[in-house]
Amino acid sequence: MARLAFALDPAVEDRILADLVEAGHTIVARLVGWRDVLDGLDALAPDVVIVGAGRSTLTSDLLTACDQRGIRVIALADSDHDRAQATGLGLHEVLDARVEVRELEELVSGGVPVPSRVGEGDPARPAVGANGVIAVWGPAGAPGRTTAAVNVAAELAASGHSVALVDADPYGGAIAPALGLLDEAPGFASACRLAGSGALDRAELERIAQRYSSARASFDVFTGLVGPSRWPELAHDRVTGALQAMRARFEFVVVDAGFSLERDEELTSDAFAPRRNAATFAALAAADRVLAIGLGDPVGLARLLRGHAELLELVDPERIDVVVNRVRTSALGIDAHAQVRQTLRRFAGLADATLLPHDGRATDAAILTARTLRDAAPRSPLRAAFRSYVDGRLLPEPEPRRRGAALAAWRRRPATA
Repeated sequence: MARLAFALDPAVEDRILADLVEAGHTIVARLVGWRDVLDGLDALAPDVVIVGAGRSTLTSDLLTACDQRGIRVIALADSDHDRAQATGLGLHEVLDARVEVRELEELVSGGVPVPSRVGEGDPARPAVGANGVIAVWGPAGAPGRTTAAVNVAAELAASGHSVALVDADPYGGAIAPALGLLDEAPGFASACRLAGSGALDRAELERIAQRYSSARASFDVFTGLVGPSRWPELAHDRVTGALQAMRARFEFVVVDAGFSLERDEELTSDAFAPRRNAATFAALAAADRVLAIGLGDPVGLARLLRGHAELLELVDPERIDVVVNRVRTSALGIDAHAQVRQTLRRFAGLADATLLPHDGRATDAAILTARTLRDAAPRSPLRAAFRSYVDGRLLPEPEPRRRGAALAAWRRRPATA
């Protein structure tokens, strides 16, 4: 249950107070204005601040202070003017002052923010399932796309599935050097050429793929372009055809996509010219799940938020998993995880995200040995985070696990007379 601080109109406060207390929440303060709330944040340590949306109780200074401490802010607006003032400050969690207490309590308890399209009404995403395509996308700035793609593929393979890892970045491949594979002949470009001529069958896929070998976690790799000048080989139709052929051959296809979502034809006014970012658009369109990854620092989060807004124009929100990489107190201050979640919630309405720890020692070991985290640092926190993401988001819960849980629950039942 949450610790709540109020700065509301007395009539609104009296209407909701008893029900929130009855729901198990603790009221730590009933304050008057935003400055009283600001002065009491450290001493009161609330989890959630519920304020009126007007200027007397909600300001940018209060929001900034709450963001720094990882404290959620929910505003109640009794007019369109107050609602506009709250949303103008960048606050997504704005409700009508006449909201049902049940709805407010659900939001306080961690429900999805009302104004958000992202994950609305269904924060628990279904598993991808067999023959699924997972595209890993992220904005500019090296947020960790390749690291995520490599290790998601490794964890899927470790679960006993046949997996293909595809380097579809039109600006130059990084998977081959990351895994110590030869990249003189880009495998994915070869697959695209064969798909374009209708010759990409099972035998050709096996011929052009390289194998990353590991105990109980091997997978096939289709390496990327040697240099950025070869991007015309990754035409939209060819990429789509290649991914369709791989979908039929493998249980999971993990695609390391490019970062740019620019439409080349809009820049050149040439509707027939090759598209530099065609491979990225094709991968996103084919994906059953898009892993949108950004860095856990102020610059990286700003890029992720802007890029996520562009991504929503191409991909349905329910197909997107937001992942924040390298979350650390050295870049964000105290309680970095809470600050990241508050930032995503307030500026993008994202109530659910996967946060990956900063684990430089493990990633350095993986790069040094050209191996996956599973092989180079199997007990590292970052590897555990990837394992948890794959188990919780991409794979269905195995039937034996459900039966085992039920059996364990039965065994724990108290004896009856």
